[in-house]
Amino acid sequence: MIVCGEKLERGEKKAFSMPIKGGMPLLGMAVCGEKEGKTLLITAGVHGCEYVGIQAMRRLTEQIQPKGLCGQVIILPLVNRSGFLAGAKQLVPEDGKNLNRVFPGKEDGTLSERIAWAIEAQLYPLADFLLDLHGADINEQIVPLAFFPTAAGEEVCSLSRAAASSLSLTMRVCSTSKNGLYSWAAQRGIPGLLVERGGLGRWSEEEVNQCLENVYELMGFLQMLPEQPTKSEQREIVRAVYEQAKADGFWYPAIKEGQIVQKGQLLGRLESVDSDEVWEYRAEFDGVVMYYTLSLGVHREDPLVAYGSERAE
Repeated sequence: MIVCGEKLERGEKKAFSMPIKGGMPLLGMAVCGEKEGKTLLITAGVHGCEYVGIQAMRRLTEQIQPKGLCGQVIILPLVNRSGFLAGAKQLVPEDGKNLNRVFPGKEDGTLSERIAWAIEAQLYPLADFLLDLHGADINEQIVPLAFFPTAAGEEVCSLSRAAASSLSLTMRVCSTSKNGLYSWAAQRGIPGLLVERGGLGRWSEEEVNQCLENVYELMGFLQMLPEQPTKSEQREIVRAVYEQAKADGFWYPAIKEGQIVQKGQLLGRLESVDSDEVWEYRAEFDGVVMYYTLSLGVHREDPLVAYGSERAE
């Protein structure tokens, strides 16, 4: 296996550096197992303040060894380095863009677009499966869950759903997104998951260990490790609403993550900064709150609350 110019033989583990045109290189770790198997690409820190996945992957780069491993693991623990160091919510500070919204990227674009392009060009071709680790940002709280792609063909969808089902999470969510790091990979035929855990700009040892457990469960599912995951009890969310702010304003949530809501129930109120307008957000159907924003001040089109149901209608 060759990763960004670093050649690995069976039983080797090496650090690598992925060059980014006009920016700092992305630093990663590659592990080539003793036996043949699938290649798992793991990314974290696409959003710089989603700390659980970042810290978990720093730990994994230390823990994981070629011995007993079937296949290869490629780890990028911190994709958005400048956002992480600046404490920037969701964005890459140099261009003010959400990296997870610019895929497939551009070779000669802004920094976010160049990072996206480099990941697709240099790492996608190596991957049999992609795991992208996220969490609620510094202003959000979320129920630990996995998103899997449903807009990339039956084979990709089926394998991704089965992988999500193998993780010790209470919820998996059907996603029709096409332009995120993992969802664009799905469009290119690479099955994958986006796992969310953590929030409010915090991380804990317990959450990091739970994240690592999910990674090892996935590796067991992919038959990269001898341990097989135990199938967990999960609900599958097949219908979801992602409410956004209609204007810059003051946001007053009326719910919590994981809360069961009834059709018509108040989810929160938004009061405009610039006028007397007030909007009430109410549930369109019975469901469960997946995540919500806690910050008082929000920009137009900022996420406010997401809820979903196991029923399609």
